[in-house]
Amino acid sequence: MQETELKQRRREIDKMDEEIVRLLHERARVAKKIGAAKDASARGIYAPDRERQVIEHAQAVEPDGPLSAPQLTAIYRQIISACRDLERPLRIAYFGPEATYTHQAALERFGEATTLIPIESIPEVFNETQRGRADFGVVPVENSTEGPVYLTLDSFMESDLKVCSEIVLPISLQLMSRAEKQAIETVYSNPVAFGQCREWVAHNLPGRRIVDAVSTARAAMMAAEDPSGAAIGPRLAASVYGLEIVDQDIQDLASNYTRFYVIGASAASGPTGRDKTAVVFSVRDRVGALRDAAGVFAARNLNMSSIQSRPSRRKAWDYVFFVEFIGHEQDSVVGEALEELSSQCAFVKVLGSWPTDSASAP
Repeated sequence: MQETELKQRRREIDKMDEEIVRLLHERARVAKKIGAAKDASARGIYAPDRERQVIEHAQAVEPDGPLSAPQLTAIYRQIISACRDLERPLRIAYFGPEATYTHQAALERFGEATTLIPIESIPEVFNETQRGRADFGVVPVENSTEGPVYLTLDSFMESDLKVCSEIVLPISLQLMSRAEKQAIETVYSNPVAFGQCREWVAHNLPGRRIVDAVSTARAAMMAAEDPSGAAIGPRLAASVYGLEIVDQDIQDLASNYTRFYVIGASAASGPTGRDKTAVVFSVRDRVGALRDAAGVFAARNLNMSSIQSRPSRRKAWDYVFFVEFIGHEQDSVVGEALEELSSQCAFVKVLGSWPTDSASAP
């Protein structure tokens, strides 16, 4: 490209940027008016169903354009975040510290204009949100390799919080250290992350001491203080805690995802036609009770996408069942199913309904 043509193209970009900024300010003014018309509550400010509509509308404007759907999603997440902050700033608690995958999930959903608060444990994320010191919380609930995060499921039994939306994040694990690979003596990481690269570690770092950490970011902190230590975690942790990437993409399975819940005092999404609902229930002590409970969903063609059992912690050998299924609790067929389930079970609690996120689903 000739120098004259390059300058001309840059002038064109400058003119377009001026128009983009003008339209962004106009969009922000309209967003502020919408915010003033709403109930000034966190429930009104964060509406996952509406945010998905905005992103899908943006993707549909010019589907054959050079920007991909994920690129447009990333841009609009930040625009939505900034405009939401003008309506009412939100405080989001997440299972931290900084540079964990949960931190990345919170950034992906709420954007950089939102105040994100790292919390040391999953139960404390629930507590901070329950007490109103945070508007919403972000916690991991399931990994495609290692399965459910039981501490998140158990925390719902002690809380009145609802699931407002979910985030699905592809997980890429890195080995990071200040030492050369052959000098590494100790490897730090979260047990879930270890589980996702167990075979790689056994083959490439045999005999090393393995030390569990509460999170991948905490592992990076520990490795930064150990001259012969290494951590397993996200790339962001290496840059935040001053480590070098020794080996990258060390997860045993290439298709590795973690799912996160956004939790809040009340669910904000109405039915969209592409929704998911979570419930927890306990069955009565009789033959066929669990089969009959599952039959409530099967009889109405409600697909159960997940079912997990956990000790109720109320008495020995008593269990509760966490079920996710396709549909919204306001759908008539779902309402019928929940009513029948309540008549059969000793305990039923709806944890929330939310739109499935096509932008982030694997």
